Amino acid sequence: MRDSNHRRVAIVRAIQGETSVANSLIEARRELSLANRIVANEGVIDAFGHVSMRHPDNPRRYLLSRSRAPELVSPEDFIEYDLDSKPVREPSVTQYSERVIHGEIYKARPEVNSVCHHHCAAFMPLLATGTDYVPVFHLGAIGGIKPPFWDQHDEFGDTNMLVVKPEEGASLARALGPHWMVLMKRHGVTVAGTSVRDCVFRSVYSARNAEYQVQSLAIGGAIASLSPGETQLASQIVATTTGLTRSWEYWSMRVAKAGGAAAKPANKPANKPANKPAKPARAASKPKHAAKARRR
Repeated sequence: MRDSNHRRVAIVRAIQGETSVANSLIEARRELSLANRIVANEGVIDAFGHVSMRHPDNPRRYLLSRSRAPELVSPEDFIEYDLDSKPVREPSVTQYSERVIHGEIYKARPEVNSVCHHHCAAFMPLLATGTDYVPVFHLGAIGGIKPPFWDQHDEFGDTNMLVVKPEEGASLARALGPHWMVLMKRHGVTVAGTSVRDCVFRSVYSARNAEYQVQSLAIGGAIASLSPGETQLASQIVATTTGLTRSWEYWSMRVAKAGGAAAKPANKPANKPANKPAKPARAASKPKHAAKARRR
């Protein structure tokens, strides 16, 4: 009898554990879908580029959408990859060719849980001229001071500029090193984060900073960039204030207003019951004088 009870308890716990894992994965897919839509809506990514996340329950895997424009990515679009960027289950849809960017960074940096690769227009003048990124306002500090450049040509010669081979992705990950952003000459930018929201924050505000920096260069004169101490302190804003939550809610609302995924309020249950359908309006009663007129 006692053994039977133990078995029942074990089965119940196993079911609860499986349910918990399933729910966390569902929520992760929703958040990652919204992340792709946010960076698109904020002008960081257009038809090209992608945001991924490390699997919430298996650090040796990650989630990345099938090949489509980020603004259209839905929770059902994600493919599960191992860190060699091979799909766990062969998908019946096309895949991003540059997925090794994500896999090799996750492989090299265990603390990284999200990666964004983009070609934001704000960065292009810096990438074309090899000009160092420097923080020119406090939120731009999350990009660091003079993050590293990576030139694919140095190691691989003439290519089509896409990072598609594991050795190319590994080279990019080495260039990133301990930093949170690496600038890819004549190509784009790759940003890492401790979470999906952290990665989105870094992607959006580093792009804003690049825009302001290029505008400042156009004006001329010396740029009053943040000092190393200011950069270190300002980069902690995302982790020590409500700034990350406020930004995520704001960007989610903007996506919703643009007709994308609806923003879910913070501190509200995820499974909010749907509104009950409105009762059909009762037919208006016919005026009595009209009925009398028919009887005549």
